[in-house]
Amino acid sequence: MLSSVAGDLLQKWELRAEGAVRSGEAGVVVPVRRADGTRAALKLQVPRAETTAAIIGLVRWNGRGIVRLLDSDRGRGAMLLERLHADRTLEVVENDDDAVRVVGSLLARLHSAPAPDGLPQLQTILSGMLDDAPAAMTALERDDRARLRRWMSRVTDLEAAPGHHLLHWDLHYGNVLAADREPWLAIDPEPLVGDPGFDLWPALDSGWSTDDTLTEAPRIVRRRFDILTEMLDLDRGRAAGWTVARLLQNTLWDIEDGHAAISTSAKTVDDALAPLGGFRKG
Repeated sequence: MLSSVAGDLLQKWELRAEGAVRSGEAGVVVPVRRADGTRAALKLQVPRAETTAAIIGLVRWNGRGIVRLLDSDRGRGAMLLERLHADRTLEVVENDDDAVRVVGSLLARLHSAPAPDGLPQLQTILSGMLDDAPAAMTALERDDRARLRRWMSRVTDLEAAPGHHLLHWDLHYGNVLAADREPWLAIDPEPLVGDPGFDLWPALDSGWSTDDTLTEAPRIVRRRFDILTEMLDLDRGRAAGWTVARLLQNTLWDIEDGHAAISTSAKTVDDALAPLGGFRKG
């Protein structure tokens, strides 16, 4: 049964529900038809800062490389989106080079849009991470504490130049869907203003991190990193540093959730990019 909020919005936007409702961590998506017969999707989330940021970002992108926002109701955490092919993600592409190049092309377009006001700033996030890390470190074993200290040092070096680009923040393979308007489009952004290098980790980590038997993960990470940094014209050392910042962020979240060790996937990414230890400042 649809919620009363969904019912109100169906009436407000003259929509007709059709098909199965999809539920996820962020909310629910209701397939709908608009009054003119076009297909769309009604997405309902808890009204909060992250939902507002997603709406702000989608308005700025206006469908360039990402699902198009057709209407929104910030007060109720609702978005009316163009309908994509929810059952066909980038994970179905067998050639990994082809898949990661799709991500690179989408990121290039997303990063080219001027960042609007009202979005979280990477500089603020970095400051919070560096403030929280010393206390969080006490939950880890000695070897992991040494790794975390190294990550903190690299993030400190990057903190002075956090960047000004409009980032997606979560563009893994599962957040790229097949579409009618274009072959592939991004979904579910968590817009953030910062350095493009901070946007690489989700694609580097996609797929292999859930397969404990995969021995080629370091090669996959390095290959994806090479393709993405070339396509986005990024300094490789700095991009590796920003990826370490993502590993630090994820580990702090894990510790907050009760974990007492750095994840194996985080260590794999870190070790794969370790030869790129130095980076230019500025």
